[in-house]
Amino acid sequence: MTKIHPMALFRLTVLGPLASRDRLERGELKQILQTLAEKTYEIPGSKRCTLSEKTLEKWYYTWKYGGIEALETNPRRDKGQSKLPVEVQDAVLAAKRDNPSRSLNTLMALLEQKGLIAQGTISRSSVHRFLKQQGLSTRSIASSESVERRRFVAAYAGDIWYGDVMHGPKVVINGRLHKSYLVSLMDDASRLIAHSAFCAGETALDIEAVLKQAVLKRGLPIKLVVDNGAAYRSKTLQAICARLEIRLIYCKPYTPQGKGKLERWHATVRSQFLSELDACAIRDIHDLNARWWIWIEQAYHLRPHQGLEGQSPLQRWQQDLVRMRPLGQFATQLEAIFYHRHRRKVRQDGTVTFQSTVFEVPYELSGQSVILVVDPHSHQAIAVEDEDGKCLGAVTVLDANANVHRKRCQPQPTLSAKPPTTSTVEDLYQAYQASLTHTEKEDN
Repeated sequence: MTKIHPMALFRLTVLGPLASRDRLERGELKQILQTLAEKTYEIPGSKRCTLSEKTLEKWYYTWKYGGIEALETNPRRDKGQSKLPVEVQDAVLAAKRDNPSRSLNTLMALLEQKGLIAQGTISRSSVHRFLKQQGLSTRSIASSESVERRRFVAAYAGDIWYGDVMHGPKVVINGRLHKSYLVSLMDDASRLIAHSAFCAGETALDIEAVLKQAVLKRGLPIKLVVDNGAAYRSKTLQAICARLEIRLIYCKPYTPQGKGKLERWHATVRSQFLSELDACAIRDIHDLNARWWIWIEQAYHLRPHQGLEGQSPLQRWQQDLVRMRPLGQFATQLEAIFYHRHRRKVRQDGTVTFQSTVFEVPYELSGQSVILVVDPHSHQAIAVEDEDGKCLGAVTVLDANANVHRKRCQPQPTLSAKPPTTSTVEDLYQAYQASLTHTEKEDN
């Protein structure tokens, strides 16, 4: 029995209304082709779902005069052959084997620098096809040894949050046009966005501000998974998570697959929010965030999600509300938890310095090492603590002029100490005269 090619069988199935007719009336072929072109199909090996009348007509006459075998896909005559010059092929192979992580753009730039090709004369697809024929099209960053990866999802909402930063559009920030950065925290089980905001940077302070709003709105996660960027490695973020009893977990370098759900979320942001954004209507970053938060709450959170079996992120989140970690005892301490802490040594005049500002602390702490508690947003020192977090007193900005009239604390004398004696010139003279008189009386 002759084996039928899958593509030939598909094409014949599409041509069914035509292939089943022995005779067609005048104009009937065109009418049937138009009807077939209006339908959608699952085309093997293609992402397209429609076929043109011209393609269908070509298939029809091919089948009519050649049968089903003629409907098979004809391979390219130049398949397996590259049109690149031999010297270019050799240079591409040498450059790729020397460093397998080189991209197509890098390879083409190297060829242009060596004078082997002129700019724009060779397409990226030609180089890609050639590398694919040689089995070198995959860009290898680490070792070629495959790593086992499996899809997973947290059992309950609130178990795992992911944090990451995406580059955003340019907007007005503090009166000037600057690039913005989208900082987001996503729940793994529900795909709900705990909080997200466009920020002026991607610093630790920006990430901490988003985390603070997230825990205020959604409670505390058990784990927070982030990448290895310097902002996420900051001591302040680590201290905040430790105080909130959140396990801070870092992904392995160069493995974005560890946060695949958040990467997919970024693609959704670009295609559904940023692509529809009227940049001319955005006044500043505050206006951008206002539109952003409305879209999250009224569009993204309410839309059924394919990965949640038709549930929306908000519905899936609400399903586990009884299992959430509330702020509890941290609610009244949250402001202090997000303060920054810096070690300082108190000078002999009872002052410390933070970012070029001099602050006064309790004078009795002079010469000691203390922890200076600072509001990172206002850069204002709040208090001083010891190593165990016990408050040692308040902090005020130094007012040197006011200290001119300030009464100093003097040490009190002890009861056992004798008062100091002072002698004037007159006292010494009277004592001398008395001694002379006493001598004269002895002589008489």
